[in-house]
Amino acid sequence: MTHSDSIFKSSNSSPAVQEAGNRWMQSLGALPTPSSVNEGYQAWMQALSQEPAKLAALQQHFVDEQKRLFEFFMQPQAQMSAVALPTLASAQDKRFAGDAWQSSPQFRYLAESYLSTYRLLLNSIEGLDVANDTRKKMRFFVKQHLDAMSPANFLATNPEALQSAMESKGETLKAGLENLREDIEKGHISMTDEEAFKVGENLAVTPGSVVFENEVFQLLQYAPMTKAVHVRPLLIVPPCINKFYILDLRPDNSFVRYAVEQGFTVFMVSWRNVKAEQGHLTWDDYIASGVVKAIDNVRRITNVDKINALGFCVGGTLLASAIAVLRRMGYDVVESVTFLTTFLDFSDTGEVTSYINEKFIASRESEVGHGGIVNGSDLAYAFTSLRANELIWNYVVGNYLKGTKPVAFDLLFWNSDSTNLPGPWYAYYLRNMYSKNNLAKPDKLVMCGFPVDLAYVNLPAFVFAAKEDHIVPWRTAYKSASLLSGKTEFLLGAAGHVAGVVNPASKNKRSYRIGPAPSVPQQEWLDASEEIAGSWWPRWAEWLKQYGGRLVPARTVLGNAVFKTIEPAPGRYVQEKS
Repeated sequence: MTHSDSIFKSSNSSPAVQEAGNRWMQSLGALPTPSSVNEGYQAWMQALSQEPAKLAALQQHFVDEQKRLFEFFMQPQAQMSAVALPTLASAQDKRFAGDAWQSSPQFRYLAESYLSTYRLLLNSIEGLDVANDTRKKMRFFVKQHLDAMSPANFLATNPEALQSAMESKGETLKAGLENLREDIEKGHISMTDEEAFKVGENLAVTPGSVVFENEVFQLLQYAPMTKAVHVRPLLIVPPCINKFYILDLRPDNSFVRYAVEQGFTVFMVSWRNVKAEQGHLTWDDYIASGVVKAIDNVRRITNVDKINALGFCVGGTLLASAIAVLRRMGYDVVESVTFLTTFLDFSDTGEVTSYINEKFIASRESEVGHGGIVNGSDLAYAFTSLRANELIWNYVVGNYLKGTKPVAFDLLFWNSDSTNLPGPWYAYYLRNMYSKNNLAKPDKLVMCGFPVDLAYVNLPAFVFAAKEDHIVPWRTAYKSASLLSGKTEFLLGAAGHVAGVVNPASKNKRSYRIGPAPSVPQQEWLDASEEIAGSWWPRWAEWLKQYGGRLVPARTVLGNAVFKTIEPAPGRYVQEKS
């Protein structure tokens, strides 16, 4: 029986507690995830064992490095301070940069020894005679193992945690155990003060109403904030993997509010957080009963022939698919399209590909491909693990070893508010996008009865990518832009998948790059691009105004005689928990 078994599967544990405990342990990486989890690590060990000369050299290098570090840190403190050791790196790693690490030769030795081993093992992968895909998987999973084994993650080898425990006379350890108990009950590691936020009260508070709903989504219309608005409205299609309010957090960093303030009539798709009753929904349902229905209803509510549309992440993938279907049918109903950190080309999906192989996809198809739901917490864990040091181990150390509470951070509150997905939709997405990259192949897929070719998305497009995006690598987002046949502006922002998008104009931080049309190789575009300080939102707003049409008096009534208001924004669907 494992240690986790003894805690969570004792005879006194209720099924609910067992389930919560299992989810929590999985979030620590202690439970097995899909079968691909250990493949990279095993492949690395096997490849090394087949090259004895490289293995021997690796072992000797390890011994030499450890001997050098040990001899250095065995010197008297005064001598040590006077000598520069080129390999000292702990001061640059935020896990070990604190005074408690740096002022103690013993703990600094631990950090330096760990980092030296870390570099050595990752570098050993580069010289192996294996396929690129295998090497990527090796690198990812070896890194996962190494990150988990950091001395910062254990009480006995974390001087900051030990110091806090001694100074508080054990109170921090007591608080850490209480934090652990609370997180076990929640089934996930707390990343923020979850009591500090409430959707509809201090998040997702841009005024508006739900003007339509069906089994798949609610349609929100936001109240105008200007006397005049552009005649063409803007429909936003967020990812169904997450909740829409990432684009409507607090008023000072709400993308929705900003768009409304620029004189646009804004509509938002709020996807259903599916339960068992919606477990039959397919990709085509999300196109026909989701995006296409939303486009049609926005046109009918505002009495226009064409609208502008924006898709974020997989919302952009759905939007592009829907537009391609509509254009194939002969309907020209979208004037311009914006894609934010969106895959259309899935040829390089970054580190998340390490979780996805044929065996995993086949098992998902067998389990939920014909009906059922995929739990949102499982998806959240997969994406969180891509940044394990920042989004897992950082909070393990803070919450449990140091007994502190995470600070209130709206973005991380949203990140923990996971969303379920229907199994057939999910299986289709894995098979046809991540595995086969079929969306990038003209007429390879048939959606809603029509072959899909993204060249039919021949309208003005604004494509935003984030340079540090670990979910949609910017170079793949750039390749995605080349699949569109209309005039396309590509913009490369700073930061990552979410923080790059949520860069409010009011704070005007970070920067972005603009360059030539996305028809040259990625590096050539990057070399030719110009960096501009500040938020990218104003540039996007000016671009969109070209396609907004004339200004008309703002609509004083939300919905219309056919589409009557159902309830205030943000609506019921976004409030539903997984």
